[in-house]
Amino acid sequence: MSEQNKDKFRSSAWFGPPDRDGFIHRSWMKNQGLPDHLFDGRPVIGICNTWSELTPCNAHFRELAEHVKRGVYEAGGFPLEFPVMSLGETLLRPTAMLFRNLVSMDVEESIRGNPVDGVVLLVGCDKTTPACVMGAASCDLPTIVLSGGPMLNGKFRGRDIGSGTDVWRFSEEVRCGQMSMCDFQDAESCMSRSHGHCMTMGTASTMACMVEALGIAMPANAAIPAADSRRYTLAHRVGSRIVDMVREDLRMSHILKREAFENAVRAVNAVGGSSNAVIHLLAIAGRVGVDFSLDDWDSLGRDIPCIANLMPSGRYLMEDFYYAGGLPSVLCELGDLINRDAMTVSGKTIGENVADAPCYNSDVIRPLDNPLVANSGIAVLRGNLCPDGAIIKPSAASPQLLRHTGRAVVFENIEDFHAHIDDPDLDIDENCVMVMKNCGPRGYPGMPEVGNMPLPTKVLRKGITDMVRISDARMSGTAYGTVVLHIAPESAVGGALALVETGDLIELDVPARSLDLRVPEEEIARRRASWQPPQPASNRGYLKLYVDHVLQANRGADFDFLVGASGAGVPRESH
Repeated sequence: MSEQNKDKFRSSAWFGPPDRDGFIHRSWMKNQGLPDHLFDGRPVIGICNTWSELTPCNAHFRELAEHVKRGVYEAGGFPLEFPVMSLGETLLRPTAMLFRNLVSMDVEESIRGNPVDGVVLLVGCDKTTPACVMGAASCDLPTIVLSGGPMLNGKFRGRDIGSGTDVWRFSEEVRCGQMSMCDFQDAESCMSRSHGHCMTMGTASTMACMVEALGIAMPANAAIPAADSRRYTLAHRVGSRIVDMVREDLRMSHILKREAFENAVRAVNAVGGSSNAVIHLLAIAGRVGVDFSLDDWDSLGRDIPCIANLMPSGRYLMEDFYYAGGLPSVLCELGDLINRDAMTVSGKTIGENVADAPCYNSDVIRPLDNPLVANSGIAVLRGNLCPDGAIIKPSAASPQLLRHTGRAVVFENIEDFHAHIDDPDLDIDENCVMVMKNCGPRGYPGMPEVGNMPLPTKVLRKGITDMVRISDARMSGTAYGTVVLHIAPESAVGGALALVETGDLIELDVPARSLDLRVPEEEIARRRASWQPPQPASNRGYLKLYVDHVLQANRGADFDFLVGASGAGVPRESH
């Protein structure tokens, strides 16, 4: 044991002492064939792996971890891989969002309880990124996020198709008789043709952009396709860099400052990112004690144009985005709209990272003076229907519906919706406002991605492709439409949404940032007096913990007892 290094790092509390406890820690690790010199006081790097065959987006992470380990060893570190629960958006029921906070606890306690000095977070599918970042931020060790990368472009009958976005479109075409079931099934094998997460600017790609803009991922992290060898090159560089970060003591709290969150908002809006970014960024800010609110999203992003021509707002996919220059090119084009002095895990400022970043295709990444959509930032709405806020993604909405007053057609929950939406006797047309209740954090529970309600078949057959839809749910980042989401307070806790009845008039005015129920106050009061809360989903286990402690969407839907950080002080000895 080197006298110079044995007390230098956090892991030395485990591997350093020449006593009984040190013997136990070192000896049991050696049953894996680890040699003596790995315990000489070098930095121990935890590789937090969300690999799972049940999370297809992350199914290549075993190989990705091996490339991180090469970089760690090369830089003189000691890599140790550990698993945490994986959240697969495509398979996990009732919704992966229900378990985001659970995984954040898994990550936090795994880091704090083990002999690690720095961490690499292997993330990909939607909720694995915010969950791991939230947990790691609560510990505040040197940390780098490494995304798994998007799939290659889908290819179907001579054209590109995008995961999620084209699924929703094909499904509607089948329902209204424009696409055969045979063609629908053929497309199924053409969409996901490599490992990786959604190749649209859905939530997974948005999260990858978000962490790069926050400065906690290396430049180019967001867009390199999962199947591209350069993703493994990046993994090697990440492994090397995290060792240096430990030696520099460059912790998450040195990076996740107010200016980093401002950069993330502007970057997400510039790429036409998922509305889910709002709820996750609010939760991360809460973990590191940064004063950051729902209204900051509106004020910071209101004038940011969407310059990334990517599905679902545009036409291209993430593979094209990488070839065009990726997020560094977008941040370079934003110029002084980003805080260029914000520090990043590279050891340089974000301005230094993206200085003179080239753009190789100005139709994929547009110049500021020729955007895809001007003033496209995620809009925060207020009004008597959402006093604590709601959001809408204008770049994915129909412009003519951004100001709209219509008659409400109410569905009490997702089951009620499925039971009635295709009923030919349902009294609904394209001018109505579809309203769904009890799909918020507590109401579902877990706040599922059901806000982009499919349109009634009778409306689709008229050639209508969009209607105003309102709920306390979320929607997939791959989805599109004039969809108002994240209404707070939610209906399950007695928010105004719970009091809406079929036939009520609802007025949406996105330019004015308003959403109102046009019902007399005395009638609203009468309804409120007779309202009864729904029965909880469960009286035991994690569901009870979730329902009892989850915060509303405007506060990131984190648990009330997880707001703030606990650090990574060395716990008591276990023997």
